[in-house]
Amino acid sequence: QLVAYEVKRMRAEEGNKQKILRHIKELAEKLYKNENPYPAVTMHKVQKPTEGSHLRLHQKPFPRLDEGTVQWIIDQATAKLQTAPPAVKAEKKCMVPSGPPIAAILERNGNALANSARRLEVVRNCISYVFENKMLEAKKLFPAVLRAMKGRAARHCLTQELNLHVQQNRAVLDHQQFDFVIRMMNCCLQDCTAMDEHGIAAALLPLVTAFCRKLSPGITQFAYSCVQEHV
Repeated sequence: QLVAYEVKRMRAEEGNKQKILRHIKELAEKLYKNENPYPAVTMHKVQKPTEGSHLRLHQKPFPRLDEGTVQWIIDQATAKLQTAPPAVKAEKKCMVPSGPPIAAILERNGNALANSARRLEVVRNCISYVFENKMLEAKKLFPAVLRAMKGRAARHCLTQELNLHVQQNRAVLDHQQFDFVIRMMNCCLQDCTAMDEHGIAAALLPLVTAFCRKLSPGITQFAYSCVQEHV
């Protein structure tokens, strides 16, 4: 329904925070009512007898119940139930028009998608150059790669590409390669948000314990020693 009816309204509100907030509140109320259609039923609390009340001598005997009165109350309640409306609302089915054509939305996002694809290509190429020891080409692309790390897709692409090289047993790097990989990982983690914690940051964990360089015979430095300061 939002897509069908509210597109013009949402576009008109784009610059006005107050209107947007009012709109969001209205939506929130609708969603809340949809999830909670019936008001909460108040429960009658029956007080517990006080401690030691059973020891009192002046206890009144419980009165005998009149069978006719009890039956009359039950009959009254049954009659009310029979005339009461059904507890669950019958679902009203309605046709919602399809709204603006998808093509219009895609046109607006087309440039963004093309830019995103180019950024991912730059990340892939740069990583390939690093592992092929084409350091001059890698240096040219490096600033663009660091800029691309602002986007989640590029960060995800970095973890995938590095993972491929680990699987190909190319985890032991020379000093220059190690430096490039560490800088990319640091930049990736720096731009991570709390939402990426269980995705991108988690995907980097096995990689930082795999990539390493030999500092001298018998001494190996792993990537995690250079990226472990990130939250």
